[in-house]
Amino acid sequence: MPIHISRRKLLIASTGSLLISLTPFARAAQAGADIVASRIWPATAYTRMTLESTTPIQFKYFQLKNPDRLVIDIQGSATNQVLRELSSKVIPMDPYIASVRIGQFNPETIRIVMDLKTTVNPQVFSLAPVANFKNRLVVDLYPTATVAMEQEKNDPLMALLQDYSHGKVNSDGTTRPQATASTPPVQKTPVIKPPVTNQPPQPGKPNKLNRQPVIMIDPGHGGEDPGATGPSGLHEKDVVLAIGREIKKILDSYGYKTYMTRNEDIFIPLGVRVAKARKLQADVFVSVHADAFTNPSAKGTGVYALSPKGATSAAAKYLAQTQNAADSIGGVNYSTDKNVNNTLFDLTQTATINDSLKLGKDVLNQLSRINNLHKGSVDQANFAVLKAPDIPSILVETAFISNPTEERLLSTSDFRQKVASSIASGIKEYLSTAILARR
Repeated sequence: MPIHISRRKLLIASTGSLLISLTPFARAAQAGADIVASRIWPATAYTRMTLESTTPIQFKYFQLKNPDRLVIDIQGSATNQVLRELSSKVIPMDPYIASVRIGQFNPETIRIVMDLKTTVNPQVFSLAPVANFKNRLVVDLYPTATVAMEQEKNDPLMALLQDYSHGKVNSDGTTRPQATASTPPVQKTPVIKPPVTNQPPQPGKPNKLNRQPVIMIDPGHGGEDPGATGPSGLHEKDVVLAIGREIKKILDSYGYKTYMTRNEDIFIPLGVRVAKARKLQADVFVSVHADAFTNPSAKGTGVYALSPKGATSAAAKYLAQTQNAADSIGGVNYSTDKNVNNTLFDLTQTATINDSLKLGKDVLNQLSRINNLHKGSVDQANFAVLKAPDIPSILVETAFISNPTEERLLSTSDFRQKVASSIASGIKEYLSTAILARR
């Protein structure tokens, strides 16, 4: 039975508002993009909306004020049930989106109107198919630069994301130089900057010889990037966030100053994770994962450090490749390093890798008490997230989520707590040894 089509349009041109028809045209863009999925990921640092399509999405966008709105026009397509459900995915806690409206602007154009709670800095871009994703249109709503700078006092993430979107953050966490060629940037020495106690510091002005160790915990993946998925549907990003939070609690109780690269279900580019650790002058960087392997029988816990050359095993090489693909899967608009540079490993980097191996050994020894090890020593490969030139950094594969038995372990709070306690104890052992070695 034919569906009656109304051609009424809402016209409020005199106020600068939108011309939008709320009813789809049946004949619109028969050969255009077919939107098959829509998602919204709200977070403090930024909110992301993605539309997934069978074909590349052609789009235009612009902003309107009084009130704040972002308007996205998708050419060559028609509204469908997936798009009509988008408005229901906006939640009250979203810091940036108040509501979303969808309509057929004309026979060839879908118009999406995002009613905003505040002025934003939007980044809108398309992504080619990768992994299990089809063509994607990504809409990232960042706070304004002014808000980001204000937030930097407590957490530099917002400002770093702004810098990243403008090509100012490299894959090793360094930022585009502010200095000129005549004033080279100061290199941070690859040594632990210790306090000598696990008790909270006494009041007084901190310095390099008297302050809390700074630990950066990096729960892998997040947001649009789920990481690996177990046989029963358990997502790596959820498991490692829970473990990361537990690690932070334990390290805080030791008197260390602990940060997380993410404490929400949010996608953070690899370079920004490293840049945040460098910005906060971290002494240790630990990335937490629960990866999958091609063979579901693969099992065991592993610890990995950066390699200046090739990987030390086929498994390490495979895991590095899957982890380094996070930016492509999560979706980034801009990367300053299109190719990972392996050549510039100076003495600072070499010393840092040696420290990373010591840190990894201490953590691995603790983890061996709660689960079988995938390998009895620290493995190495070219993990992008471990590329900070001046921070001892390791990646912990807590267990293989692709293994049914280990997936069940990872789903339990008891095992997660044991993993967190083991990692924290290994970090504590490493810091204690490093401090004694400097005395």
